[in-house]
Amino acid sequence: MSDLHQLTATQLLEGYRTRAFLPLEVAEALVSHIAQWEPHINALYAYDPETLLAEAKASTQRWAKGQPSGDLDGVPVTLKELIATKGTPVPVGTGLGGQVAADEDAPPAARLAEDSALLLAKTTCPDFGMLSSGLSSFHGLTRNPWNLDCNTGGSSSGAGAAAAAGFGPLHVGTDIGGSVRLPAAWCGVVGFKPTLGRVPIDPYYVGRCAGPMTRSVEDAALMMTALARTDRRDATRLPPEEIDWLDLSLEIEGLRVGVMMEAGCGLPLDDEIRHHVEQAARQLEAAGATLVPLAPVLTREMLDGLDRFWQARQWSELLKLTAQEREQVLPAIQAWADAGSRLSGVEVVQGFQQTLAMRRATEAVFDEVDAVISPTTPNIAFPAQWPSPTNDPRQPFEHIVYNVPWNMGEQPAISLNAGFSGSSMPIGVQLIGPRFADHFVLKLAQRLEACLAMPMRWPTLPSASH
Repeated sequence: MSDLHQLTATQLLEGYRTRAFLPLEVAEALVSHIAQWEPHINALYAYDPETLLAEAKASTQRWAKGQPSGDLDGVPVTLKELIATKGTPVPVGTGLGGQVAADEDAPPAARLAEDSALLLAKTTCPDFGMLSSGLSSFHGLTRNPWNLDCNTGGSSSGAGAAAAAGFGPLHVGTDIGGSVRLPAAWCGVVGFKPTLGRVPIDPYYVGRCAGPMTRSVEDAALMMTALARTDRRDATRLPPEEIDWLDLSLEIEGLRVGVMMEAGCGLPLDDEIRHHVEQAARQLEAAGATLVPLAPVLTREMLDGLDRFWQARQWSELLKLTAQEREQVLPAIQAWADAGSRLSGVEVVQGFQQTLAMRRATEAVFDEVDAVISPTTPNIAFPAQWPSPTNDPRQPFEHIVYNVPWNMGEQPAISLNAGFSGSSMPIGVQLIGPRFADHFVLKLAQRLEACLAMPMRWPTLPSASH
């Protein structure tokens, strides 16, 4: 049963139904697998194997009676540490402040618990979730399973590493500017950012979404059956809607797919990424889609304005800490947010206005096309110890240029693995659809996944001496 950690959630549920294996056997295999990998990658927070095994035993007993208590009964899942779970502190990557235990589950945690998923652990994130990096002053350094010298990206860094290393099939990240899709791309997994409000979240914020991180599009759709259920704690939630998330059939013939190879600003696009994304676009064309070249939606003014707004927002968070506590925050965050202390109110408002400019620009795209294909990241990999691909706190967002417009525009977007570089690092391709067309984006992603027909690859367990 050594390969149980490699099974998808769909395969696990089928195995439970046919009694090919039991939830307890799956949990035991995962505990053994995690013991080998976790010392190398540091992906988990609040990991309690004994509780996991006890819950798996209870699930096994329910399946033995033919009475599973939910659609995900016995399927292991992780949650990013920013998503509150009752009884566990939410350190926000820093461990600073009061660090009291959460008094209730946040909406994504509550939905998965209702479906009796097994909470394997929480996953790491950088300070305040404001870096696309596996670097955290509280959790330490989370490394990329494909190459321990490389970064996972972030801020759902632990989720990306855990999914890639086979720490169960289902993981939940959060995304305000690429934080699900970036680590998904750099770790070679699927990351889905839904329409704002499709998956209720608390606390909610402009552009902030929770979404699945999995090893297949089908598993991402399976997670949406739970995550998309409504919750009044999110004032931005969408009205409840009956969606058959597991129906992923789609006729591509006649679809107009915009190809957006240039981001408009930020880091230049790596040639290997360009090659793989262009190949993916041609796969859709071969399946019947019409490809339409698209100009970028993002401008330098938009990105710099958002940067200023986020600087001020982060500075307001740092002001909640004592001076001594602020000194414990990662230097890159301190250096970046410090500029927020010198911005005028007018400059901050002007920065926020750029989120609305992004919304206008992204929405206009879908007057011309039904969907967009683009790179997920401009670069293939960067050093594990860096806070961002530029390693420059004055330019922390040059790599989110293919992602952040769709957060501010609220459109659903998904990253999936398009192949591997010459250095054997994953390369992501992104698909975007109009607002509210989450189901359509998942269907299109599954068609592309099938067209790409990527052979299943797994990272190699590093030697103990690494």
